[in-house]
Amino acid sequence: MNRTTHPPGHRRVPHRKGAAPAAAPAPGRTPARRRPASQQWAAWGFLAPVTLYLVLFYAYPLYRNIDLSLRNYTVRSFVQGNAPFTGLDNFRTVFDDPTFAPALLHTVVFTVVCLVFQYTIGLALAVFFNQNFRLSATLRGLFLVPWLLPLIVSASTWSWMLNSDSGIVNAALGMVGIGPVNWLTSPDWSLTSVIIANTWVGVPFNLVVLYSGLQSIPTSLYEAAALDGANAWQRFWRITFPLLRPVSAITLLLGLVYTLKVFDTIWIMTKGGPADSSTTFATWSYQLGFGSLLPAFGPGAAVGNLLVVTALVFGLLYVRVQRKQALS
Repeated sequence: MNRTTHPPGHRRVPHRKGAAPAAAPAPGRTPARRRPASQQWAAWGFLAPVTLYLVLFYAYPLYRNIDLSLRNYTVRSFVQGNAPFTGLDNFRTVFDDPTFAPALLHTVVFTVVCLVFQYTIGLALAVFFNQNFRLSATLRGLFLVPWLLPLIVSASTWSWMLNSDSGIVNAALGMVGIGPVNWLTSPDWSLTSVIIANTWVGVPFNLVVLYSGLQSIPTSLYEAAALDGANAWQRFWRITFPLLRPVSAITLLLGLVYTLKVFDTIWIMTKGGPADSSTTFATWSYQLGFGSLLPAFGPGAAVGNLLVVTALVFGLLYVRVQRKQALS
């Protein structure tokens, strides 16, 4: 008979009768562990409030706005339903409206100018406060006041300051020999007035975000550059500005989305006038939908969707640029 030989020290483990030997796990693989049911229910429990919030306050309003822009809604059909489907007719109505071109121009000018001044002033203040001098924290806190105030308070304050007859701005101009300016009632100055007010509101946000980005830059880089003979401008342009690009990108993106939809400041100060000289897509959408006894819900929703698409396009561009930077 053939006998199987075993190495020294081998012990033969007898199998129980009727039981198959257990299979050894494959090398390099760990058996998958299934989460307990309690952990799965806890995960769904934490996720449910966020999902419900997004559906109720984002997904459903967006769906309703798209539906409004594709149907001919009247006051009666808005309440009772059954509005006829018109496709893209509301968008054609918006494009053919004589207010479209000025509103588009005002929206672009308002957004670009506000972003440039908010970012430039915010960056200059962030670099200034990054020096950590005495009273730096106190002054930074004071600069946050415009950001913390409700927009209705800020806009009302600027309306009083820029008043043609009793405003403090015209009073200050009169002290240096400059005549009064009709900031809010002149078509030449109304858009400038709302740009000034919105820039004042947005600077603190840029200051806070950019200042936090400056705090993450190692001071050893500045010390090494100073030893190499670099002056302040060279240190800013070769070290500070390049290392702030990721923070600057998200700051400008958030500022763009916010500035595109600014309504409160413009409506309180000028109501889009005079003669539509400060009308933007945000105020025009409100005027179409709620500014008359016979509201045009469809065209108003179409203008709102144009704002949503614009913000979405710039958001996707930002994600693409960030992905390319991460891969490079």
